[in-house]
Amino acid sequence: MQRQQFKSFLAQKGLRVTNQRLAILEAAFGQQEHFTAEQLLDQARRIDDSVSRATVYRTLPIMTESAILREIDIGTGEKFYRHTANNQSQMAQVVCLDCDRIFEISAPFMDWYGSTVSAKLGLTPVSQRLQVSAHCNTLRDTGTCRHRSR
Repeated sequence: MQRQQFKSFLAQKGLRVTNQRLAILEAAFGQQEHFTAEQLLDQARRIDDSVSRATVYRTLPIMTESAILREIDIGTGEKFYRHTANNQSQMAQVVCLDCDRIFEISAPFMDWYGSTVSAKLGLTPVSQRLQVSAHCNTLRDTGTCRHRSR
């Protein structure tokens, strides 16, 4: 489904469907956690060793614009990505300040909230995000974080 959505989006934008772009797509949807552009490059090269760093960096904005990837900025200077497969509801991110791990939880109230506050100003929401920064209680209490090794 994502492959066809991506191909259709490329055609709509007048862009070519290349083996490298398809390898990047496959690598992105093979990730179980959030990933960086460099991590995606490593995975895509395992699928097609001709994938270049430049192609990954040019393809990521196309994939986010097509809504098959979400871009997440946690304020560290490096952007993270996550595929949107089977997950069309609004997501909130909780970032552990101790291990920089990103957790996502469903936040369906965000649609209502964004629409409500925008409507009060005569605006229509285009995008929104909720991001919480937190410390690990287990790390504080025991000195170890079960998420740190992931």
